[in-house]
Order: sequence, then C-alpha cells, then structure tokens
Amino acid sequence: MIKLTKLNRSNNDTFILNCELIETIEERPDTTIHLVNGKHFVVAECSAEVVAKVVEYKRSIYSR
Repeated sequence: MIKLTKLNRSNNDTFILNCELIETIEERPDTTIHLVNGKHFVVAECSAEVVAKVVEYKRSIYSR
C-alpha cells in the first residue's frame, strides 16, 4: 500500500492505494494512475515518485 495525494480542485487529500492494482501510470501533464478494475486517480506525485513508492513498498515486503 502506498500513500498518495489526490489532485482535485477543492483540496489535496491523501489516500492509500493498493499498488497491486496499478495497470498504467501516465503523465499528461498531471499524473494519472489507471487501475486494473477500470478506476483511475489523478495524483500530485510525478510518475517517478509513484514508482519509487511502489518499489519501496515491495522491498519492505520481500526483504523480510
């Protein structure tokens, strides 16, 4: 699970995303994360930050 910041007009809320559901990440110019279930989120983090968070999460699981 990774913590991200939802990008919307009213305020920037943080949320926790199950990174196992990520199908694609696009920057156009905002970062959009598409999930395997068809949902998508526009986030404040760039794609490199999202990938780094996923790698960090995976390392924390598999390094045990």
